[in-house]
Amino acid sequence: MKTRLTELFGIEHPIVQGGMQWVGRAGLVGAVANAGALGFLTALTQPNPEALAKEIARTREMTDKPFGVNLTILPSINPPPYAEYRAVIIESGIRIVETAGYKPAEHVEHFKQHGISVIHKCTSVRHALSAERLGVNAISIDGFECAGHTGEDDIPGLILIPAAADKLKVPIIASGGFGDGRGLLAALALGADGINMGTRFCATVEAPIHDAFKQSIVAHDERNTMLIFRTLKNTARVARNMISEKVVEMEQSGAAFADIKGLVSGLRGREGLETGDLDHGIWTAGLVQGLIRDIPTVKELVERIVMEAEALVRGRLAGMAGATCDR
Repeated sequence: MKTRLTELFGIEHPIVQGGMQWVGRAGLVGAVANAGALGFLTALTQPNPEALAKEIARTREMTDKPFGVNLTILPSINPPPYAEYRAVIIESGIRIVETAGYKPAEHVEHFKQHGISVIHKCTSVRHALSAERLGVNAISIDGFECAGHTGEDDIPGLILIPAAADKLKVPIIASGGFGDGRGLLAALALGADGINMGTRFCATVEAPIHDAFKQSIVAHDERNTMLIFRTLKNTARVARNMISEKVVEMEQSGAAFADIKGLVSGLRGREGLETGDLDHGIWTAGLVQGLIRDIPTVKELVERIVMEAEALVRGRLAGMAGATCDR
């Protein structure tokens, strides 16, 4: 299944494991790469640039196939040392970077100067076109179904993906709601060159989170997410639990971010993922939970998705095409 995405990055399958805070670590990324897909370490999961360099080295011990690093840029009073993280990515010989978030121009320009291919994550066509003008090599377009930050337009992938495909020249990675071969084939039909999966990769053997969270993803259906930070114009989709319900309740009562920041802190979320306490903090999850029914290895998952897509092409869709021709 060759697409512009597989050709651009030298991968076997048009499947991407995007950067996920606390989850994008060497064990998962190495497994994704070895399965023929494209995985991303998450730079800011590492406490400092030196730790990122070590995590890159650990990943290289696990695979000789392509993988990348995600660098998410968020507005902050005390921002992380982005320039130092960039320097480590460049000095470590990483050839693919996924950027996301606030004003990426400085970062994209620096990476491009060093011959690094950049994928930028967007939740709207207008932002995707701006990133394309900056010179990014591909766009990951996130529909409203996605986990994490959904943007403020609330446009689902069924509309957003073809709308982006109609206007962008660079390869497109469809994100939000993907977890099986049906989704992969649908994304390709809508004009994308591959799919990005986050929540689906969290429910794998190699994902570095407590098994309680993996079992929760399997048990949940498509209704078990909540949208927080709506009143702050920074909407994020997270799993439904006691904390997210409390946050939404407080927002509806007029709470400011200062009132809820203790509940939604990244450290609190990380502690929950490590201890298995589902109600300790917030954790991102997409609507695709409703399609996840097991916890396979990464290799089993990737192979299954590709086989499902190919079987649909040869079977149901070919049969429909044949029936149409017969008529």
